[in-house]
Amino acid sequence: MIETTQLPKGLMISAPASGTGKTTLMLGLLNALSRRGVDVRPFKSGPDYIDPGFHRAACGRSSYNIDSWAMGSGVLCNLIGTANGGDLALIEGSMGLFDGVAQPGETSNGASADISAMTGWPVVLLLDVSGQAQSAAATALGFKTMRPDVHVAGVVLNKVASPRHEALLRLGMEQVGIPVLGALPRQGSVTLPERHLGLVQAEEQPELMKLLDAAGDFITQHIDLDLIVSAAQGRSIPDGPDVLPPPPGQRIALAKDAAFSFIYPHLLDHWIAAGAQVLPFSPLADEAPDDSADICWLPGGYPELHAGRLAAAAQFRDGLQQFATTRPVHGECGGYMAMGAGLVDKEGVRHQMAGLLGLETSYEKRKMHLGYRLATLNEPGPGYDAGARLRGHEFHYSTILSQPDTPLARVVDANGAEVPETGSRRGHATGTFFHLIAGAS
Repeated sequence: MIETTQLPKGLMISAPASGTGKTTLMLGLLNALSRRGVDVRPFKSGPDYIDPGFHRAACGRSSYNIDSWAMGSGVLCNLIGTANGGDLALIEGSMGLFDGVAQPGETSNGASADISAMTGWPVVLLLDVSGQAQSAAATALGFKTMRPDVHVAGVVLNKVASPRHEALLRLGMEQVGIPVLGALPRQGSVTLPERHLGLVQAEEQPELMKLLDAAGDFITQHIDLDLIVSAAQGRSIPDGPDVLPPPPGQRIALAKDAAFSFIYPHLLDHWIAAGAQVLPFSPLADEAPDDSADICWLPGGYPELHAGRLAAAAQFRDGLQQFATTRPVHGECGGYMAMGAGLVDKEGVRHQMAGLLGLETSYEKRKMHLGYRLATLNEPGPGYDAGARLRGHEFHYSTILSQPDTPLARVVDANGAEVPETGSRRGHATGTFFHLIAGAS
């Protein structure tokens, strides 16, 4: 007999493309519904470290990433199941609703539509209606009929210019039988500050709650919240094996501050559930890793924006070097850069890093590196044997000037093409630009 998990009612917030306003709608709904007393459980489709932080601030609940390319059905089922006990699950889509990679991964190709089909959560489709009227209905109709297993509950119209414009848009939607769940005017919309990897992190916003309350007020004024809640659906899905990598150690010294903050909550929760103890420390505060730890983990983040402070953090650097003489130290992306010999900032100034690896990187010579990654370890890593297969992603603008150490892994993209960012190993030190999401089957 196949075991199943009953999912709560939920909705997918999606759009035809990036930059349409999904995050503002998502945050406004989380804030507005929470203020009404609705226990909303947030999620993010696809790899993203920043949006979930805003989700948590908006509703007081942890937000988990769910991804059909990197995660098997068991991982997806367990993560989505964390919404049980809540009143409503809301997931913010990535890019356009049907956008994914060409080749499937663990479950599918990473499109937000995959998660909608798996969970039975209908889509709230956000449309930027600038410069069009009834023609927007043709776009909505195409999204409604693209995949029979994906149900579009209705549309939210964004950047509506006037009452006359709204009336024409509603007429078009009525003609194709698609409900309008709300209409957001062009004036008065809420915007969030951005930087090179996306939004400025939630914890760096001095007036974050003011921003979130403004988004909630804006959504409450222009969206039919009762209609949104009534559109939610849910169903049961089959359980499967939970392929998450084991904790890399029993006591994990974890760098955590504005320069090192990119680690997925589902991994941290998994480590702790497996009995590991996480010991946070701040390199920017010139703190060394706890000497009682048996591994040190440096997550990704923004070391390129704090290179001068990291170079001046002698206690951190000396403590990390001493730690690495006897125990593993691993870095992901920004953490990998901080473990290297040097980092060149955007002004072209080289800053000394920890020197555990020979890696030299530059943020002056910027190039976007973005996409899913499948890594097969050439060398043992913390918690993993050589030959282990891991799924994750890469997203950074820094370039490698020199990588003289032993390659850590063979890394390919979603199409199977090899990428040059293999990571590296020297003694107990390992690192990679690859962000871990889950193990590969």
